[in-house]
Amino acid sequence: MSITFVRDVASEQGITSVVQRYGRGLFAFIRGRVRTRDDADDVLQDVWLQLASQPELDAIEQVGAWLFRVARNKITDRYRKKTTTALEELHIEDDDEGIGFQDILLADDNDPDLAELKRIFWEELMIGLDKLPEVQREVFVRNELEDETLQSIADTKGEPLKTIISRKRYAVQKLREHLRSTYHELLGTPPDNTQRK
Repeated sequence: MSITFVRDVASEQGITSVVQRYGRGLFAFIRGRVRTRDDADDVLQDVWLQLASQPELDAIEQVGAWLFRVARNKITDRYRKKTTTALEELHIEDDDEGIGFQDILLADDNDPDLAELKRIFWEELMIGLDKLPEVQREVFVRNELEDETLQSIADTKGEPLKTIISRKRYAVQKLREHLRSTYHELLGTPPDNTQRK
């Protein structure tokens, strides 16, 4: 029996135990952030593939934290690929006529500096979404990131359109505030306190 075979068997057993230990919780985490069960299955599959491609599972110190970080990144990548014209309501007016954060979120990745800013902003958007109440996050994600109309959301949830509009408005306000502080911090500009409530 070769050392490589023994290592492969040990790695396979390690992955199986990780899947058994974290699978259900990880799926619930992903499902709360994507639109459909199929989308959650796809993201979870990507996470397991990335885990399986790791040369040494023992090198990952905190497997649970690693899995959730990978899941968040996969979700972010998924939305980044889908989103081209959404997020217009998050725009911050910039008196200097400099680059706005919407421009950063939707920027082309050819410029390495802009690509890094974009990565940070997408990460911050996901952090901001996690801080929202579930009902606000769901409306924002379905409307802005998955391009579903507010009326369609109201119809599928069986709730008044005004309720859905209100949830979206509060989500946008909170995300705007969250991203505004990141925007000013990264670009080294003082925050405009007149826009805050």
